[in-house]
Amino acid sequence: MAHPLITEFENAGQGQVFQYWDQLSGPEKKTLLRQAGEIDLAQISRLNHALLRADAGVDSRDYSDLNPAPYIAHPSNGGDPDAWKEATAMGEAALRAGRVAAFVVAGGQGTRLGFDKPKGFFPVTPIRQKSLFQVFAEKIKAAEVHYRSRLPWFIMTSPFNHADTMAFFHEHDFFGLSEERVRFFRQGRMPAVGFNGQILLSGKGRIAMNPDGHGGSLPALVRSGATRLMAENGIDLLSYFQVDNPLCKVIDPAFIGFHILGGADMSSKMIPKAYAEEKMGVFCLQSGKVVVIEYSDLPADLMHAKDDLGNLRFQSGSIAIHLLSLEFIEKMGAADPSSPGLPFHRAQKKIPALDADGNVCLPNSPNGVKYERFVFDALPFSKESVVLETRRASEFSPVKNRQGLDSPGTSAEAQMKEFASWLEGAGEIVAKTDNGVPLYPIEVSPLFGYDEATFLQKWKSLAKKPDLNQSLYLS
Repeated sequence: MAHPLITEFENAGQGQVFQYWDQLSGPEKKTLLRQAGEIDLAQISRLNHALLRADAGVDSRDYSDLNPAPYIAHPSNGGDPDAWKEATAMGEAALRAGRVAAFVVAGGQGTRLGFDKPKGFFPVTPIRQKSLFQVFAEKIKAAEVHYRSRLPWFIMTSPFNHADTMAFFHEHDFFGLSEERVRFFRQGRMPAVGFNGQILLSGKGRIAMNPDGHGGSLPALVRSGATRLMAENGIDLLSYFQVDNPLCKVIDPAFIGFHILGGADMSSKMIPKAYAEEKMGVFCLQSGKVVVIEYSDLPADLMHAKDDLGNLRFQSGSIAIHLLSLEFIEKMGAADPSSPGLPFHRAQKKIPALDADGNVCLPNSPNGVKYERFVFDALPFSKESVVLETRRASEFSPVKNRQGLDSPGTSAEAQMKEFASWLEGAGEIVAKTDNGVPLYPIEVSPLFGYDEATFLQKWKSLAKKPDLNQSLYLS
């Protein structure tokens, strides 16, 4: 008698998943059944129907009512200093009350960096070559000390790097953090499908499974029990960031304060785009709701539109830094079909998969689709949403590519420029190259100062200032 799951797949027209069943060993059969058990066949059928049509890749949305989203300007760009002061005080009170937790999306590998390990392991700092995970851990530790409060850290891994990530933290004694306050959980997966809607196999006993996108973080937070732990510990605010940006302010009291004062469910940070074609989503207002329009979807006339001052009209670029309220996460991540869920998008990919002869084929062109969700698609469901401007120089220099733009080299330079600006704010003179990079390498541990204010406080307390005409590391 066939296994009930096999019958279910056959009835759904996906029987090819088990076509090599009789050739599999016992452990291989268990692996295949476990993978198949993760798949919601009704959901795959709906997605195939909606997203595999010939015109599904064509953006047919109506942008006639699209306007730039309002945002709170940074003080360096005309923002109200008193409002920022009030928000900072509100955020600091929330931190001292233990209402905040940090959350990093860290399911990716360092493949584009030529790095065969989880991206969070990648060394990024200019002198000590600390990993991304260590940088974030030290920022959290410094904030805990400064605010005299607990700051739990939730880390979303993928099935591909979960065990390695946990081992890395144990190997490094959790970088000084309390082990019980660092929580790991896996994001969900979705099967890749061919253009005919058939679920693809990566081996005779394996389904081609892929992470379900950073939007999958919301149901994963609920499914893993992370939201329950938050509620039990009086935490109602989650600081969301991605693993590739070492400049990120993991804990930002001003951002927290504006989120609270605005009564927001979900808030976001933006930076002005450097140029029209810069590859980042744009915050817009549509039907009275804040949305993010992907750079590839924004019509060319809107992308290049200018305002009366000659600035880009749609200039608010998303840098994947958000604040989410606990109640909103639970609503968006609920398994209840009546709850609003994030939409899936299709991404055409070159997917290693079995061919008709049962051999793994590495295609030269896209042969199928991966279904994924984006966390910013939750914004329209938010009753209120704050968009806050931040400075590129102090909060956005991701490590994505091996060389060139958004590479380890550009990120290290950005970090040193920020550290140099802190020293100059303290009245020091820093020797620089023609492009503004410190002539002598500088690195400041977050434990010495994780932002300009905490740096200045520590720097002024030094009895003897170090020599700035040589490599400088402050910890």
